[in-house]
Amino acid sequence: MFGIYLTHPQIRIEPDVPVPRWGLSDLGITRAEAAARSVWASALRRILSSDETKALETAEIVARAGGAKVEVLEHSGENDRSATGFLVPDEFEKAADWFFAHPQESFDGWERAVDAQARIVSAVTSVLERHDPSQPIAFVGHGGVGTLLKCHLAGLPIVRSHDQPAGGGNLFAFSLADRSLACDWTAMELWQGWQQ
Repeated sequence: MFGIYLTHPQIRIEPDVPVPRWGLSDLGITRAEAAARSVWASALRRILSSDETKALETAEIVARAGGAKVEVLEHSGENDRSATGFLVPDEFEKAADWFFAHPQESFDGWERAVDAQARIVSAVTSVLERHDPSQPIAFVGHGGVGTLLKCHLAGLPIVRSHDQPAGGGNLFAFSLADRSLACDWTAMELWQGWQQ
């Protein structure tokens, strides 16, 4: 059976609002609703989300398909970037490049990539160790930590080339039997589901 890691799609950028409280944009909502109409979404029996607004909104929309309850998963939020506050998109992209290129170091006070990876891997593993592997499960969160989790599951080094395509709203799937990757980042509304 499958597990997926799903990233929130497009958001409303609100410089005066703390980043964890940003919500989905109209486009993000539309994409999440399209994904919720997929066969894979209705198969989900458990959905866990970070407590950040954009992830919770995504999880709630997808959960409607199969009636799964959304659970908040502690320690699964995006890498902590609060030290720099809001960065305009061009500056953020440069910072993200540096974050992935120097995983053992902190970008201007950001959480280090190696620490964010250990945190998300621990959070997801703690759930999977107690989860019935015959039941499809989804983790909903953020691109940075999602990429770090993907790198761990695939035995890959931390590099940005393993990051999701721009815009968010992508997923990767993995086998619950051995936690091997079953598909690379795919737009959530386009994924055809688990192929055994």
